[in-house]
Amino acid sequence: MKGRIQTELGQITINTDVIATYAGSVAVENFGIVGMAAISMKDGLVKLLKKESLKRGINVTLKDNRISLGFHVIVAYGVSISAVANNLIESVKHKVESFTGMEVEHIDILVEGIRVID
Repeated sequence: MKGRIQTELGQITINTDVIATYAGSVAVENFGIVGMAAISMKDGLVKLLKKESLKRGINVTLKDNRISLGFHVIVAYGVSISAVANNLIESVKHKVESFTGMEVEHIDILVEGIRVID
């Protein structure tokens, strides 16, 4: 599914992979987020994703040009998960809405693990 925005000059179509990649780059900029996570279907282990594959840790759903996001994240050890999650929601909502011109309706954050960072 793709987001569509109608303008005076024509139609803009945004692929969900573009939204996921952008949202992932915004997410990893937040304090307390170590990175995006992917769960291996084979053995159920959580893996920290590299920068070039951030979109694999995000689920994007578009309905009536409203965006719903699901983040699978790994947080830093010793931080407040609720504070990190609230900060993530606010920054992603603002930046994704500015980037796409569409409303972010819903954001789910699934904390898949914690990591000690240096």
